[in-house]
Amino acid sequence: MSVLTDPGSTPRRALTHREGPLLVVGLGNPGTRYAHNRHNIGFQVVERLAARHGFSFIHQKGMSGLLASGYLHGRRLLLLKPQSYMNESGRAVRAARDFYRVDDHAILVVYDDLDLPFATFRFRPEGGAGGQRGVRSIIQHLGDGQFARLRIGIDRPPGRMDPAAYVLQDFSKAEEKELALRREEAVDGIELWMTDGIVAAMNRYN
Repeated sequence: MSVLTDPGSTPRRALTHREGPLLVVGLGNPGTRYAHNRHNIGFQVVERLAARHGFSFIHQKGMSGLLASGYLHGRRLLLLKPQSYMNESGRAVRAARDFYRVDDHAILVVYDDLDLPFATFRFRPEGGAGGQRGVRSIIQHLGDGQFARLRIGIDRPPGRMDPAAYVLQDFSKAEEKELALRREEAVDGIELWMTDGIVAAMNRYN
C-alpha cells in the first residue's frame, strides 16, 4: 500500500485544534500540452500562489496529484494540482482531504467557467457542479458540495464552436497579457479567503 509523505516545512508556530489546514485545489489537465489552455487556469492560479511564497510542488504517492505545502498567514496551506485529468479530479482531492484531515469548509477549488465573462471572478461558499466536470468529480468523491469555489471566467466560445474544443485552446496573446494581472488578483483573493473568510472574498471580488 502506498504511503503519503508530507512535504511541508517546519511550522513557525503550533496550531490550535481549531486552526486546521486549508486546502486550495487548482483544476486542470496534466502535461505541457495543456499547460496554457483555458481549462487549466485553476492550475495556473495555484502555481502563481506557490511561486509568490516559494512553495514547491512534488508528486504524492497514492494521491494522483502534485502537492505544495507550507505555512502562510499563520495557517497550514496545502496546494493541490490533481494529475488524473479533469474528469477524475475528485480522487486526488479526496485523498488529500482524508490524509491531512481537512474540513470540507476549509477547501477552496479554483477552476474555469464558460458562463462568466473573460477574467472575471466569482467566489462561492458551496453549491453544485454547474456543468464543470472536475467539480462534479470532487462532489462525487467528497459526498457533497460543501466546499468553497473560485470560478474564473473564460467566456463562451465564438460562433458554433464546440465548448469542449474551446476550453482546450491556449489563451491568445492579448488574453495572456490581461491574465498576467488577473492571476495575481486571484491569488490576492485566495489569501483574503485564508485570512478573512469566504464572505470577505465575495464582497471584495464578486
